[in-house]
Amino acid sequence: MREPFPSELHQALVELLKQRSVSLGSFTLASGRTSSFYIDARRTTMSARGMELVGRLGLWTIRDAGWEVSVVGGLTMGADPVALAIAAASRLFPPVIDAFSVRKQVKEHGAGRRIEGCYAPGDRAVIVEDVITTGQSALRAARAVAESGGTVVGVLAVVDRQEGGREAIEQAGYPVRALVTARDLGLAGQ
Repeated sequence: MREPFPSELHQALVELLKQRSVSLGSFTLASGRTSSFYIDARRTTMSARGMELVGRLGLWTIRDAGWEVSVVGGLTMGADPVALAIAAASRLFPPVIDAFSVRKQVKEHGAGRRIEGCYAPGDRAVIVEDVITTGQSALRAARAVAESGGTVVGVLAVVDRQEGGREAIEQAGYPVRALVTARDLGLAGQ
């Protein structure tokens, strides 16, 4: 029997994102698009309470999706606290899932890796993202994992802005789950 959806944790995450991460105004996003709102999810995902909520909800969502994986990670830096929170939560609720980080560029010194942390070719991975807008960051991370011999089984976002990113990722062949949507934050249609 599957654990029921932790609705109280979901509501707490929504409220924390509203308090810490949502700003209204005129913004240019990383995609180059302009928006009447900005979600700086790191202000939530890097907070102690945010890490707890994202870790537990992220782990629950991965298991609810049936994604059997050994690692989670994504493009640095937005994905880093998400992956670390899920890895930490998995220690409390095994089986354990480790974390990795995908560099934007290959490191020129040391081992010259593009993927750092607990990742090895052959691993089954979930790509994590703080906010999905166009989906390009998640797709870049997924390509890096695939090119290094790993298998991406899905993409998990803290927030889906509901602006086509989910659809772009799904068109590339990866199922997507989001912990919170723009609609949940009262931002749909802004």
